[in-house]
Amino acid sequence: MSETMKNPQGQEPEQASGQAPGRVQRQEQAQDMDARRAAISRVISEGRASLGIELGSTRIKAVLIGEDHAPLAQGGFDWENRLLDGLWTYRLEDVWTGVQQSFRELAREVRELYGVPLARVRALGVSAMMHGYLVFDGDGRQLTPFRTWRNTTTEAAAARLTERFGFNIPLRWSVAHLYQAILDGESHVADIAYMTTLAGYVHWELTGRKVLGVGDASGMFPIDSAENNYDRRLLGLFDELVADRGFRWRLSGILPEALTAGQDAGRLTERGARLLDPAGALPAGIPMCPPEGDAGTGMVATNSVEKFTGNISAGTSVFAMVVLEKALSKLYPEIDMVTTPAGKPVAMVHCNNCTSDLDAWVRLFAEFAELTGAAISKPALYDALYEKALEGEPDCAGLLTYNYYSGEPITGFDQGRPLLARMPDSRFTLGNLMRALLFSTMASLKLGMDILVEKEHVRLSHLTGHGGLFKTKVVGQRLMAAALSVPIAVMESAGEGGAWGMAILAAYAAHRAEAAANTASATGAAVEPLEAYLAKKVFGGDAGTRLEPDADDARGFARFMERYVAGLAIERAAVDSM
Repeated sequence: MSETMKNPQGQEPEQASGQAPGRVQRQEQAQDMDARRAAISRVISEGRASLGIELGSTRIKAVLIGEDHAPLAQGGFDWENRLLDGLWTYRLEDVWTGVQQSFRELAREVRELYGVPLARVRALGVSAMMHGYLVFDGDGRQLTPFRTWRNTTTEAAAARLTERFGFNIPLRWSVAHLYQAILDGESHVADIAYMTTLAGYVHWELTGRKVLGVGDASGMFPIDSAENNYDRRLLGLFDELVADRGFRWRLSGILPEALTAGQDAGRLTERGARLLDPAGALPAGIPMCPPEGDAGTGMVATNSVEKFTGNISAGTSVFAMVVLEKALSKLYPEIDMVTTPAGKPVAMVHCNNCTSDLDAWVRLFAEFAELTGAAISKPALYDALYEKALEGEPDCAGLLTYNYYSGEPITGFDQGRPLLARMPDSRFTLGNLMRALLFSTMASLKLGMDILVEKEHVRLSHLTGHGGLFKTKVVGQRLMAAALSVPIAVMESAGEGGAWGMAILAAYAAHRAEAAANTASATGAAVEPLEAYLAKKVFGGDAGTRLEPDADDARGFARFMERYVAGLAIERAAVDSM
């Protein structure tokens, strides 16, 4: 700045006509930021923020939200499943290492951003990947390593239960794992006193309560949506099926109690508080909402809990959830029937494999970049490679990929082999490769969604996407719209993921409890249902950014799918030969 532009004291002028904003405006902006930071500090100090923790397939995440439901801070921990004796599992010690580190990082960020300790919260909730098999004896001892949703060794059990119930029982459901253990003669089954999911286990340790949100419970055993509880008739059929085994338990006695969103699910005990926060800042007595599965928190995070709405969660696995107006006309092995956290029936198309193979390719390119001395961050590399896919030819020019790290029930595989195949004259370019890898994440989902749309005539105005596949703006959204022939919406907030959705469920439970305390209704019936709470208090009409299917992309994906279905024989040969 020239000397003539300074005031007599040598300072910049307060405001110069036609110039950029001066010192006063910058001071006002800083004051606004300071005021906002002070307001958030008061919210946290006074215990008016809510906390959600989600244990995902590759990351444990904790998110703190304010009274307006906006995220204030977060913490995380990366982890991976391991293959132990042919079964995918996580050690329970790693669960607590991850939960504690996530909370510790969250508390550190709160102190750094707002200058206050995280010593009180309004409410707390825990979510995790659904399904799987966690069983304990009467003394709370784990009877066998955790068998995750990724295991597909339950084919015989799932088939027999599906036939007996007249209700589709997927391979990954808890009851399928239980019955397979019975069929295999595993000795631990006689000692089972409690069977739950990962979210249910963590909640039990934190509160002492053996409960589960109905959405998560619907991935353990079929739910009767009229009662928001396990289907009593099917419980009886299961008990009859195993009556000759002489077990001391009945199935209803070893399942967690199913609760709907907003119901009281207990309070954080002193032991639970130290499990979560060994540093000792967090007190016992914090109200906890029903623990939920990642499908339920995904529905909440995308405001997809009302009929005619739906969402797609795309990360390690990919699944679409469509809230139904009425029951499906028949049983489909490709379609799971689950519920929203409020108990409404949902058709779920679940695929075991989504981004794992894609992520492996990105890691390969990162290794090459490091070899050449190129400095590129992980997010920037993902963005660059995803965006390159839009330069690829619509049908990937003959490239064919299968992302099967594990079995894929929708296409009939109990094991998987990641695979890339091409013809000698296929144009093997980076754009075509990235497009094929992205299309592969959507192919199995397409097969299941076609059943809902073409056979059951389910109405969908759009689907809302969230998860890692949608982090790069436009790319995953545009290609998914083409794959499913339906508009895809993405919300800015949905990128916060299931931990944010879980924090919202915790805030909703606190809201119901506080409203009930101020009314004559002990049940909180006067409070709006979850659907209305989300629409009015969380999203306020925000439907996200919506993209219609591109015609060229859609035609290209259709050609890719023709090769994909025909090429399943190649994947079968790989499984048989490798």
